[in-house]
Amino acid sequence: MIFYITGGERSGKSSYAQNLALSLSNTPKYIATSRIWDDDHRKRIDRHIADRDERWVSVEEEKILSKMITPKDVVVIDCVTLWLTNFFVDTKNNIEKSLELAKIEFDKLLPLDATIIIISNEIGMGVHAQTEIGRKFTELQGWMNQHIAKHADKATMMVSGIPLTLK
Repeated sequence: MIFYITGGERSGKSSYAQNLALSLSNTPKYIATSRIWDDDHRKRIDRHIADRDERWVSVEEEKILSKMITPKDVVVIDCVTLWLTNFFVDTKNNIEKSLELAKIEFDKLLPLDATIIIISNEIGMGVHAQTEIGRKFTELQGWMNQHIAKHADKATMMVSGIPLTLK
C-alpha cells in the first residue's frame, strides 16, 4: 500500500506521516533522502530526527529507496523533493533523465509487500521560481508528484495542519 502525502512547506506533512506510520506499526522505518547541503539544512534534519523516538528505525538513502525496504515494513520516505534534487544535481539539471531515473526507482516500490508513506511538496503552488534551474526543478517535481499520486492507493494534501483527502 502506498500513501502519498503532499502539501506546502510547514503544512504538517511530516507529523501526519509519522503519526500514520505509528498507527500501523510499533517499529516503523524512516528513510531520509536528503544530502546535507549546509548548516541550516543539518539543523532541519536534526529537528526531524529529534521528533522521532526509539520506536523508529532511521535509514539514510539518497536515491535507491527500494533496497532499503523489506517485506512487511511500514516506511516513511521523507521526502520526494530532496530525493529528486539528488537526481537533478547528479544529471546536471537534466529534467528528462532525472524524471526517467526517479520513475524507474519509484516503480520498484509498487510490487513491494510493504506499507510506504511517501512525503512530497507542492512547490509549484508558491512563488514562481526566479531562475531557469528553479523553474526546471518545479516542472520535474510536478511531473513526479503526478506519477506518484497516480500510483498511490491513498493521497492526502496537508493544508495548515489539516489533512485533505485527495483519493
